[in-house]
Amino acid sequence: MEEFYIDNDGVKLHAKLERPGGLDKSPLCILVHGLSGNMEEDHIIKAKDAMIDSGVAVLRVEMYGHGMSSGEYRDHTIYKWVTNALAVLKYAKELDFVTDLYMSGHSQGGFLTVLIAGMCPDDFKAILPLSPALCIPDDARSGKMLSYVFDPLHIPEVLIKDQWILGGDYVRVAQTFHIEDEIRRYNGPVYIVHGDADETVPYSYAEWADKLYEDSTLVNIKGANHCFTEHLDELYDAVKNFFGQ
Repeated sequence: MEEFYIDNDGVKLHAKLERPGGLDKSPLCILVHGLSGNMEEDHIIKAKDAMIDSGVAVLRVEMYGHGMSSGEYRDHTIYKWVTNALAVLKYAKELDFVTDLYMSGHSQGGFLTVLIAGMCPDDFKAILPLSPALCIPDDARSGKMLSYVFDPLHIPEVLIKDQWILGGDYVRVAQTFHIEDEIRRYNGPVYIVHGDADETVPYSYAEWADKLYEDSTLVNIKGANHCFTEHLDELYDAVKNFFGQ
């Protein structure tokens, strides 16, 4: 495993690259955590392990304001994550061992995966959104995101939830997205893994996206919460089954 930083116009993105043994060439999957998460969470590691065991290299990256990457959590926005992800994609495309590119992300990372696939549809053989937080724009426009409650027409400068302080710019940016446009722009295979007991992102959003995509498979991990806490082996199996097709 290699550990390093990817530069995005001065923003340092913490990354780890792991390759399956014995292969000079292989596919590679960019794997991204969710809001307030990092690359070492159990569900990220389990998805990574499934990919490695399927002969797929994995590039885990922590986005702006998360983990060991540059920036403060309160200052991050999805726009910043988009520019981060484009820099990561450019890096991945220049790796000489890569045969095909995939992208996967959990929660907000899943939302990011859907966005980037729509923006760069020719770059990915397939995408794997995990519990994708496709509710983000609706929540931002409604004035209730997670436990943050606010006036969506008069957004405060900061939102406070326990120890987590989120900047108002996060909401302002989130309100601008119409994720269905990016869904329709990507025609490659899509493999959505989502638990029907998700308390953070309603499973109905996965069903909605599955119907909008032209080539989509939706895997329902029954009883699983947002992070697949007691269903990590099922998450592993779901990801491994995709690459074993």
